[in-house]
Amino acid sequence: MTPPTSLHDAAPACGALPFARTDIAVIGGGIVGMSVAGFLAHEGCEVVVLDAAIAGGSTANAGSLHVQMQSRFMRLFPHRVAGMERQLPLYPEAVRFWRDFEATTGGHFELKISGGLMVAETPQQLDFLVTKSRRERELGLSTEILGRDDLRRLAPWLGPQIVGAELCADEGKLNPLKCNAAVRAWACRAGTTVVEPCAVRAVEPDGAGYVLHTARGPLRARRVVVAAGAGARALMEGQGVSLPVDPEPLQMTITEAAPPYISHLVQHAERSITLKQLANGQVVIGGGWPARLDAGATQPVVEFGSLAGNLALAQALVPSLAPLQVIRTWAGINAKVDGRGVLGEMPGRPRLYAAIPGDAGYTLGPLSARIVADIVLGREPGVDLAPYATDRFEAAGVA
Repeated sequence: MTPPTSLHDAAPACGALPFARTDIAVIGGGIVGMSVAGFLAHEGCEVVVLDAAIAGGSTANAGSLHVQMQSRFMRLFPHRVAGMERQLPLYPEAVRFWRDFEATTGGHFELKISGGLMVAETPQQLDFLVTKSRRERELGLSTEILGRDDLRRLAPWLGPQIVGAELCADEGKLNPLKCNAAVRAWACRAGTTVVEPCAVRAVEPDGAGYVLHTARGPLRARRVVVAAGAGARALMEGQGVSLPVDPEPLQMTITEAAPPYISHLVQHAERSITLKQLANGQVVIGGGWPARLDAGATQPVVEFGSLAGNLALAQALVPSLAPLQVIRTWAGINAKVDGRGVLGEMPGRPRLYAAIPGDAGYTLGPLSARIVADIVLGREPGVDLAPYATDRFEAAGVA
C-alpha cells in the first residue's frame, strides 16, 4: 500500500477503511501521534494514523512550554511529585528539542523561549517557591528567585500585590493551532495516511501483529503505537495490561488582540493558572481549571464557574487585561498518569508500544515521540528509559 500524502485523501468522511493492512498503526492524532508517525514515515515506514477526532489534549492545548515543576500538580498530586522529579530533567531537553523540531517540520510555530514566572502574592507562597527552586536546582534546572523590585523591572505589567516570583528562563510558549497543522502536514508529506474520525475500539493479537477493531472495520498492523492519551487505558486493559491513564477535563480561554506587552509565561505559586500572550496579541488563559465530562461522554463542556474564576485570577495578576473581550472559551481532555511518561514496548506484548508523555504532555510531546520512534526502529533512543518503564504499574500492583 502506498499511503496518500493529502490530509483528506486517506479515507472518506464515513464508511469502511480503504485498506485492510499496514506496517505501523498509530492510534491518536495529537501532537504525540502525529509526531511519531512523521518520524517513522520519514524513515520510509508505512504508517497509518487512526484518530477519533475528539477534543484531546493537543487540540485543546493552550501552548505553554513548561520546565519548572507546576505548583498545581504538586498541590493536587503530592504523592506523584517524586515520580515527576524523576522525569524533570527531560523538560529542558524537550524545550530544546522543540527548537529543532520547528526547523525539521518547516513550520512556523511562533515558538518563543522568553522565560516563565511563577508568582507569589504572600510571604508564605514565596517561601514555597524558594524551597521548590532549591530542589529544582538540585535536579539540574536553572531557576532563580526574584524579589519585588527585580520583578517590577522585569514584568511591570504584573499586579502590585505580587511580592516575588520564581523565574525559569527555559520556559516558553507557542501557537498550538499553527503547530498542530504544521506537524500534520509534515507527517503527511512523508506519506503518512490519516484516517479520521476513526475510533479504535479494541486491539487484539493477530499472528505476528495485531488487528485493530475500529468504527470503520478491522485494520491489521505489524506494529502498533498507542498515543491515545486518556483513551490508552481502555485499549491496554483489553490486552490485560495495566496503564492507569486518567482523563482530566480542563478548559481554556482566549481574548481579543492587544498590543504585545506580556513577555513571559505566567503561573502562580498556589492557584491554578497559565497566562501568555501570542504573537498576534491575543492572550491565552488556562492552567488547570476543570471542565465537565459527563459519564459516558467523549467531549467535555465548559463550566461557567471555572471560566469566571480563571478570568478573575488572570485580571488580578495582570490588571491591564480587564478591558479585553473574551472571544472564545473551550474544553479538552488532559491525560494524567503518575507524574511520568509511559514510553516503549508494553510488557509481554511485542511490537505494541505506548507513547504517553507525563504531566505537561504537550511540552514533552515531540521528544517523547522521537524516543518511541527510535524504539520502534530498534535504535538506542539516547535516554535512560527506566523512569518511563511500561511495566512499572504491574510491579506496583496498580489496577
